[in-house]
Amino acid sequence: MISLRDVEKFYQHGPSRTYVLRRINLEVKAGEFISIMGPSGAGKSTLLHIIGMHDTAWNGEYDFLDQPIQKLDKKRRGELYKQNIGFVFQSYHLIDSLTVYENLDIPLSYRNVKKSEREAIVCDTLDRFQIVGKKDLFPNQLSGGQQQLVAVARAMIANPRLILADEPTGNLHSSQGREIMELFRKLNAAGATIIQVTHSEVNASYGNRVVQLADGWIVDH
Repeated sequence: MISLRDVEKFYQHGPSRTYVLRRINLEVKAGEFISIMGPSGAGKSTLLHIIGMHDTAWNGEYDFLDQPIQKLDKKRRGELYKQNIGFVFQSYHLIDSLTVYENLDIPLSYRNVKKSEREAIVCDTLDRFQIVGKKDLFPNQLSGGQQQLVAVARAMIANPRLILADEPTGNLHSSQGREIMELFRKLNAAGATIIQVTHSEVNASYGNRVVQLADGWIVDH
């Protein structure tokens, strides 16, 4: 599903370079559940954003579903992303001008789901995440934990083939965090590929492989 070959990311400062990622070679098969771990500043979130096609300023080769991402234009990359990937951002990235209900509806609209079906799916998701009472609120009316739940719900709502999650339980109390990880486990069992960035050994134990990063290098996988 995913193949990264000699992927590097650096920032140029005059004649010198600061590398964030060095010679990343990684294969991810469909149906895997991978945890990316390592100390702060190791390059974990950067790697996730390259896989998620948010970051396009890198060198190397990246194939996603047999498509060479580095050769695609912005429109084609956007289509691939919208049709196949759900992303849980560390800082939520909910759309402030839309209600919780409308934020959840957006990924379904990208996939041309009929309006009546979308309504049923959104209502079911609101119920599953126990946020029915929040559906008409805007993100700035929610606590950090509630925004996190909405962000996870939005990433999962359209049953994407690939879920990317950056510290998905970071702002949740432990029982909510466990519920989210159990949900990931069920989605993975149903066929979704999941890659999460986490500091938590407990969260990592839900997956079947850990990729360790240090100073931008993969040191174990």
